[in-house]
Amino acid sequence: MYSCDIFCAVVDNYGDIGVCWRLAKQLSNEHGMAVRLWVDDLASFSRLCPEINPELPVQHSHGVKIRHWSPAFPETAPAHLVIEAFACELPQRYVAAMAKQQHKPVWINLEYLSAEDWVAGCHRLPSPHPSLPLVKYFFFPGFTHQTGGLLLERDLLARRDAFQRDPQAIAAFWQALGVPPTRPDETRVSLFCYENPALPELFAAWAAGSAPVCCLVPEGRVLPQVADFFGQAQAVPGDVFKRGNLEVRVLPFVEQERYDELLWACDINFVRGEDSCARAQWAGKPFVWHIYPQHDGVHMQKLRAFMNLYCTGLPTEAAQALHGLWEGWNGEAGQGASSVNSTSGLPGSGLPAFGTSSGQVTSTSSGQAWNDFQSHGSMLRQHAYTWVQQLSGNSLALNLLDFFRQVGRIRAS
Repeated sequence: MYSCDIFCAVVDNYGDIGVCWRLAKQLSNEHGMAVRLWVDDLASFSRLCPEINPELPVQHSHGVKIRHWSPAFPETAPAHLVIEAFACELPQRYVAAMAKQQHKPVWINLEYLSAEDWVAGCHRLPSPHPSLPLVKYFFFPGFTHQTGGLLLERDLLARRDAFQRDPQAIAAFWQALGVPPTRPDETRVSLFCYENPALPELFAAWAAGSAPVCCLVPEGRVLPQVADFFGQAQAVPGDVFKRGNLEVRVLPFVEQERYDELLWACDINFVRGEDSCARAQWAGKPFVWHIYPQHDGVHMQKLRAFMNLYCTGLPTEAAQALHGLWEGWNGEAGQGASSVNSTSGLPGSGLPAFGTSSGQVTSTSSGQAWNDFQSHGSMLRQHAYTWVQQLSGNSLALNLLDFFRQVGRIRAS
């Protein structure tokens, strides 16, 4: 049996540990590896998996051995496959132990998700250690077969389809959350985002809209903004706020498995970061991505790279509507929402690229951007489902294991 060590440093959100936990479970349960997951912040981890005890230095869950990654790192025999998640920097004691092995571990730096063109050229590149006989390989998740793909459990899409086709399962899910069933004329939205100055305008558009919107907000960083919009001092799980045609229900923090079901059950999903963005895509529903904001604005380049790829094959007006809402939601109101002049285009679609420095755009409010997005709802729903079919043949876990075996064969020859 091959072994795998995954190292995860939780920064300030749940995306890093969310990805690592899914990968650890998949390598253990679907591929029979002996997996240890080293996590520096067990308290944050326990929010995603409530059975985790933050006080225990060693525990088991879902077939994975979970170790607290503390500053006083213990003497440990390295695994066959070592995954350094998101450049978290392995303990020096562990790296030294790797260098002493006769058969060196395959050392992978699992990078952040991006649709930018340069990713394909850097995927699987080696990086020799400056002083030790070790090589680290960069492994990039992505959306094309020139990258590492996305995490996709073997039965995920089958479970999604069975859930979405079963009215009783959906009703039971809403009942467990204390949420009434969806009304026939209602748009049900999940909202998981960072603090966002565009939120009040979007809420106002929903409240003034012609059809009811039920917005489900899991406990998180945006709750002070929710409370402020409704003139309340705070918002806590169980609260229900109403204004016009908008109803907002605050949910408790949703653990990983239930979050998938929330995405499957809603009509449109607002998601943040990397892990929830990937899960929203597997849901096969229209979604809006709040990418992790960076001070230098690099995140907008990443967002536009993904939008241009995701919109391939969409008619021009539908693609413009998606760009308008996504860019406005990410702090670039008006970028790509209307007429655009650009020399670059979306591959295979005949569409111009959006948000480029040469683009001439017309400003559009969040409310108008939402209305434009909704007016293309049927087309965007079909596109979301088609997109899943395009992605599903490119599994990150399978690609990682193929690369692990390939490197191992090369070293043995």
